[in-house]
Amino acid sequence: MAKGTIVIESAKELSLRGGMIVITNRETGEEALRSIEDIQMIMIDHHSARITIPLITKLAVNNVCVVFCDEKHMPVSMMLDLYSNTIQSKRFQKQLEANLPTKKQLWKQIVEAKIRNQSLLLEKLGKGKNLLKKYADNVKSGDSTNREGIAARVYWKSLMGKNFIRDRYGEPPNSLLNYGYTLLRAMISRNLMNVGLLPTVGIFHRNCYDAFPLSDDMMEPYRPFVDYKVVQLQHKGIMDVCRDSKRELLDIFYTDIPSNAMMISASSLSDIYENKGRIVVFPKFQ
Repeated sequence: MAKGTIVIESAKELSLRGGMIVITNRETGEEALRSIEDIQMIMIDHHSARITIPLITKLAVNNVCVVFCDEKHMPVSMMLDLYSNTIQSKRFQKQLEANLPTKKQLWKQIVEAKIRNQSLLLEKLGKGKNLLKKYADNVKSGDSTNREGIAARVYWKSLMGKNFIRDRYGEPPNSLLNYGYTLLRAMISRNLMNVGLLPTVGIFHRNCYDAFPLSDDMMEPYRPFVDYKVVQLQHKGIMDVCRDSKRELLDIFYTDIPSNAMMISASSLSDIYENKGRIVVFPKFQ
């Protein structure tokens, strides 16, 4: 059974009691109980919400990702467990020892999977069958010819229209994409930590201001799942982040992305670092 998400959008307090999460309405005193074992993410999106230290510790032990939002309701930080895997020191070392040819082959696989999923999304929306296939089929080691960037220009114009510019600070629906990608990054990070990998050691992403470059690498083939949800929201007339859009974007992890897909991707990457496998496994967009 897929684990769920708790979203806190009002003045509530989260505490621990007998291994359970206690959610208390600070105005009425009403309580609700949730089992920690059934939760994979908690999103705190209210300036008056509180969470106790004992609960934070218990959530970390159980590898529950806790995401905190700013005054604009955008996720700005997340809490992850440092001891989520019993052999993580060994896997950290293997990850750090990965040579350049291995990293180049990994990035090639990631870019291929990303472009193929983008192509499948366009096909699903009736915007071109195999439109990006030639780019996916010609990715070289390390994507030295930048097939990712070239495919992206075709992809965004086909998906959102010729006037759309994908920019973090751009016009709507960029804010929806930003929100969805931030959630995706948090969930990918959680699964990487769960298999004993360091999200801070990337394959391709190496920006010194980026705290989770490996997460940014591994989320690339998953981005089209977010893009599809944003297109659906647009069709409903929703162009910016609001309560409805936030909940629908969270639903991606329970209704769109196959169950355990992120764990399988993370595990297959770990196997490559340990010379037990050669292919990073990503889900195909359906």
